[in-house]
Amino acid sequence: MTIHVIGGGLAGCEAAWALARAGLRCILYEMRPAKSTEAHQSDRLAELVCSNSLKSDSENTASWLLKQELRRLGSLSMEVAEKARVPGGHALTVDREVFAAGMTEAIENEPLIEVRREEVRAIPEDGIVIVASGPLTSGALAGGIAARTGSERLYFYDSISPIVDASTIDREKVFAASRYGKSLDGGDDYLNCPLNKDEYIAFVEAVLAAESAEAHIPEDAAIHEGKVAFFEACLPIEEIARRGRDTLRFGPMKPVGLTDPKTGRWPYAAVQLRQESQRADSYNLVGFQNHMKFPEQKRVFRMIPGLEQAEFLRYGQMHRNTYINAPELLDGTLRLKKEPKVVFAGQISGVEGYVESMATGLLAGLHAAEMAMGREPMPLPRETAVGSLCHYVANADAKHYQPANIAFDVLPALDEETRAKLKRDKKARHAEVCRRAERALDEYLRAQ
Repeated sequence: MTIHVIGGGLAGCEAAWALARAGLRCILYEMRPAKSTEAHQSDRLAELVCSNSLKSDSENTASWLLKQELRRLGSLSMEVAEKARVPGGHALTVDREVFAAGMTEAIENEPLIEVRREEVRAIPEDGIVIVASGPLTSGALAGGIAARTGSERLYFYDSISPIVDASTIDREKVFAASRYGKSLDGGDDYLNCPLNKDEYIAFVEAVLAAESAEAHIPEDAAIHEGKVAFFEACLPIEEIARRGRDTLRFGPMKPVGLTDPKTGRWPYAAVQLRQESQRADSYNLVGFQNHMKFPEQKRVFRMIPGLEQAEFLRYGQMHRNTYINAPELLDGTLRLKKEPKVVFAGQISGVEGYVESMATGLLAGLHAAEMAMGREPMPLPRETAVGSLCHYVANADAKHYQPANIAFDVLPALDEETRAKLKRDKKARHAEVCRRAERALDEYLRAQ
């Protein structure tokens, strides 16, 4: 039986890898470089587009729990990420080029995975199909999915942060520190640009007055008409600034936990720069996704102390993310309710985030393997982070479905007795949720 995996991003690569580990052959389709997107910069598999952060790897956080489960389930992405790590405070951050190169090499050298560089314009009719085409699904395939599922395409708007050349940062004006000194490696992992009150006010006014980029897709004119469905966890800085004069100081420019060695105090506001590569030759402006014209970005961001002469290797951009209304269409194993041999994974299924895409991709691969071997796939335990993420996709409110990151709220609550016992200790509650998840995954793996 042919197994098709559509999309060479994180979800598609994890799905193909899971199938290969089960001893099954599959065809992995990636349309780049034959057809590119408005956000990708290379033709490598699993290219990280928006950021180089895989979020917190601090013990007993929801993001850490999800990554721990992926490691135990044999995730290729987690293995490659460890080799591509760069300092990132308490987050698992990677050199994006090293990461994509490692993922591409592993997939292309796996004899059970056939990589085809071509655009898939409709869901194949034969065999088992995993649709992991991502948020930048081509218009033709998106139309094919809508026709096959009987639903209209949904989307929201997401953005990309700028990257600056490290050699053009004024090191006399910035200081190295991790927030509250927290770092997985014990180092000062971020460069911090401090702003006083006057500098901050002038910067906010410049952001609000900056000219926006033109819409390149007809539907994107909604951006300029104020009719935009932004992803709330990744708002462009202009949108944050429009919500109030101090909102940036409580968002991406918050100074808390960052002590400037020149003053011994927290600055009024701060911009954090996160290392992009293992060579430390470029830095990402953390949380500075935006929709300003490129010349405007250069002018406005050079107002930030330390970046007066900055040269930008990449400017911020906004792109449209496509996803289906999964609760209407999918079951708990991410399969189409009306066509169980079609499985969805990654951001097109309505999860948001790199690790969440890896998780649903890996699960899609495991479920497809079960079907290929004549067995009925079973969801992972609801108590696990991976199981809860898939449960959300299949059971959220279909009328108000929004993409979701992993969070403790997605997992089932602790029993009443345990909640009462740990009522005043949030960290202890989270630790208990993680222990419960570990036990549930132990039982699942023993049964498998």
